[in-house]
Amino acid sequence: MANTDFHLQFQEFEDEQGFTDNNQGATTVTIDDPIKSRKQRKATGTAFEEEDNDDKTELLSGQRKSAPFWTFEYYQTLFDVDSHQVKNRIIGSILPWPGKNFVEVYLRSNPDLYGPFWICATLVFAIAVSGNISSFLVHQGQPNFRYVPDFSKVTMAATAIYSYAWLVPLALWGFLTWRNTKITSLVSYSFLQIVCVYGYSLSIYIPAVILWIIPNEGLRWCSIVVALCLSGSVLVLTFWPAIRDDKPRITIAIISTIMILHVLLAVGCKACFFSTYEMHPSKAHNEPSTATNTSSTNPK
Repeated sequence: MANTDFHLQFQEFEDEQGFTDNNQGATTVTIDDPIKSRKQRKATGTAFEEEDNDDKTELLSGQRKSAPFWTFEYYQTLFDVDSHQVKNRIIGSILPWPGKNFVEVYLRSNPDLYGPFWICATLVFAIAVSGNISSFLVHQGQPNFRYVPDFSKVTMAATAIYSYAWLVPLALWGFLTWRNTKITSLVSYSFLQIVCVYGYSLSIYIPAVILWIIPNEGLRWCSIVVALCLSGSVLVLTFWPAIRDDKPRITIAIISTIMILHVLLAVGCKACFFSTYEMHPSKAHNEPSTATNTSSTNPK
């Protein structure tokens, strides 16, 4: 077998610049130092990592800065809620459970105005439409009756509902804030949390108002009582932790005021938009004849 000698020789290569100049079409591959490249990647990503860490810290600590109230971004966050959260909050307001605080269980630190706004708007149109239908059913069959929709009921219902949903929470928030300065152990709620509680508590009245179309006073009063008990329970269970450590007379006064205003809203809407105490048609026919007989018997 022939032996083949391998001659190993060391050769000197040109520097990188000269090699590149002599081989214009050659492909060059540069291998960087792994330690150096790692340091460069760390240096370039430091700013992004620090920013992400700051965002995570602000979110976990709950100290993320909010936009000023006069900017659009501030109100945009109040409508940043998904349908699943709104559904759970509506169910929680319709089915209150003893020992469950609506703010702590459903709202926490994320109150919204999306649900309260549309609940109030839906209730306004439900009252106006149901009131017109109820008026048509009551007057149906009377002579010379011509149905004309009463669009003023929309304005009246909107004034009543939105005034209740905003002015009452504003007054309650101011009073609780004042009492919180006197007694530091009281639980404090923000104005938006109180507005959110009141807005969602009105959701039970939407199906109740639809039932008021039926011209039956017994059914109407039963639906009023059920709606008052359910929505009133949400309000009492929510605001009880904020006033239970106060003086007994003040606690009773606040709870009584909350319930009285709630009852006045329901009874007022029923009396104003769904009154069935109308004159019977036979009585309307008898009035002109009675007046004629009376005038004929009077001496001239």
